[in-house]
Amino acid sequence: MAERGAARPRRHACRPLGSGPYARRNDEESVATVATLGLSEAERESIERFEQDVIHPAMTVLVVLDFWSERSGLSKQLSLILDKVAAEYAAKGVKLVKIDVDNDKLLAAQFRIQSIPTVYAIYQGQPVADLTNTRTEAQLGKVLDQLLAQLKIEPEGATPQAEIEPLVAMGEQVLADGDAERGVNIFRQVQEMAPDDPVVIGGLARALVAAGETAEARALLDGLSEEQAKKPEIARAKAALEVASAAPTADTGALKARLAGNPDDHQARFELASAKMAGGDRDGAADALLEIVRRDREWDGGAARQRFLQLLEAQGLEDPWSSAQRRRLSALLFT
Repeated sequence: MAERGAARPRRHACRPLGSGPYARRNDEESVATVATLGLSEAERESIERFEQDVIHPAMTVLVVLDFWSERSGLSKQLSLILDKVAAEYAAKGVKLVKIDVDNDKLLAAQFRIQSIPTVYAIYQGQPVADLTNTRTEAQLGKVLDQLLAQLKIEPEGATPQAEIEPLVAMGEQVLADGDAERGVNIFRQVQEMAPDDPVVIGGLARALVAAGETAEARALLDGLSEEQAKKPEIARAKAALEVASAAPTADTGALKARLAGNPDDHQARFELASAKMAGGDRDGAADALLEIVRRDREWDGGAARQRFLQLLEAQGLEDPWSSAQRRRLSALLFT
């Protein structure tokens, strides 16, 4: 068996687990009968371990199957990375299983392993991805995140997403209707069910902002892990917090008077836009910021454009209002 990087025959794709001795059937006893038929005692034990360690867990979690060998330096190096990443993702529904190809030739043959290392992701009895070329922690983490999301795999004991989604939708609708306090109550209840869900955390933070509880919202967002803070739902909540915190101390009447005397007083218009943002007048804020962009798009390092984009993110980039505002900005910038 060749180590990767050496000259070798072309490796065939992994045989789906829906065929051969690892075929999935409704009757587990018939699986065992077919799997062990005509095999030696050692081979039967190998298949039983595979069923127990891979097939059964893979019904509910993502199993990372690492075919490795002590003879391969590259294989041992990748296994160390897999150990670390799998430990970090164990609570998210990932399990690592290692197959020593020198000691378990039957399984290596069933998967047609011709080079090592070879790493597959298995779910519900079938290979769903080849992870062999993901050689760094960052690459593996990214791929695992994608697989967990696509396959809708949830940590053991977690509340099913199907129960959470309608409650989140209810909270969002309540917020859209302007009942911030009720929105806070709904999202608090959902957070008890899914304390680490970024959608729920982001919704609660935005509800707190809308209810005027900006200090609590900031504490909630500041307490998140670096990984959670990268989620788009958290970025939206942070934008909403910054928008709500943007109100100037100056009287808006004085700002309007300054603009009446000098329409190019961009600082006054910027502060007025901030006041409108904090007061919930998104249309008025957008108009003021776009007017600054129209008059001087590079004023203060593009501060008006940056604040405008922050306003859109707080609203939600997929919101129809945000889409319409982006088109207004594009019309200014590219005409």
